[in-house]
Amino acid sequence: MFLSFLQSAIRFSAIFLFGSVGETLTEKSGNLNLGIPGIMCMGGAGGLIGAAAYIKSLENISQMNGPSVVIIAMITAMLFGGLGGLIYSVLTISMRCNQNVTGLALTTFGIGLLAFVGGTVDTTGFTTVAVYFTKSFPFEEKLGGFGELFFSYGALVYIAFILAIISAVVIKKTRVGLNLRAVGENPATADAAGVSVTNYKYAATMIGSMIAGFGGLFYIMDYLGGNIEYSVDVYGWMAVALVIFTVWRPNWAILGSIIFSMLYLAPNYLDVSFAQKEVIKMMPYLVTIVVLVITSIVSKKESQPPASLGVTYFREER
Repeated sequence: MFLSFLQSAIRFSAIFLFGSVGETLTEKSGNLNLGIPGIMCMGGAGGLIGAAAYIKSLENISQMNGPSVVIIAMITAMLFGGLGGLIYSVLTISMRCNQNVTGLALTTFGIGLLAFVGGTVDTTGFTTVAVYFTKSFPFEEKLGGFGELFFSYGALVYIAFILAIISAVVIKKTRVGLNLRAVGENPATADAAGVSVTNYKYAATMIGSMIAGFGGLFYIMDYLGGNIEYSVDVYGWMAVALVIFTVWRPNWAILGSIIFSMLYLAPNYLDVSFAQKEVIKMMPYLVTIVVLVITSIVSKKESQPPASLGVTYFREER
């Protein structure tokens, strides 16, 4: 039973991981994007549109090519997520709108867009598409419990882990990451050193949004099996909380997302009342608050958010 629970938690963690890594990249540039839940919804909507368009182009559902439909859905999910990041960037970076208000408005828009797309697209064939998203390694059954734990997931789960590791390396070990951190800490100093603050903010926000968009696609096509009855925005808020829980480190988000998943899924494996289940589901938020309090008390620079997080940069005031 524990193996099944851990396997489910690892699979479910991809939702949190995509959102968390995307938001971490965004916040490292100094942008606080509370629109991540909506952007995840936009990514899901984009994936639905891409998959539906591909299915519509076929004469018969039996002609469906697995890798093709997966790639098309991923591209459209990425584009829709990037569009959400572009909207946020234009409003907050170029037009200097309030970041909190813009993010919340974007979340509302994304939730509405997913509901609209989900109610208008033809979902015929989505269960078949979902099969390709959940397709695991062919040799996993031969490895017993080890294979179930490490090789029984769809491609998006592994992509989530890979993106988290790549993001951590880029932020910590490359010149691009150094410039990005400089922009988030002190954009005026970075600007004076010749770093394009605007370009870095746009790039980080849009790339982060593209990654977050995969979270919505994963939730609909992999976790729900092509079902569009439920929205992903609630997990988007948990992904934002995960950024604080992992103190703005994408590699730590791998373990953090699994912990969040275990806490969220635990009620399904425990013989507890409905009220107790809801209390357990609150644990990720409570743990995040505890981490936030501890990091505030310790005041260790590595555990603090970017100094200019949420502050709109005006070059004229440099």
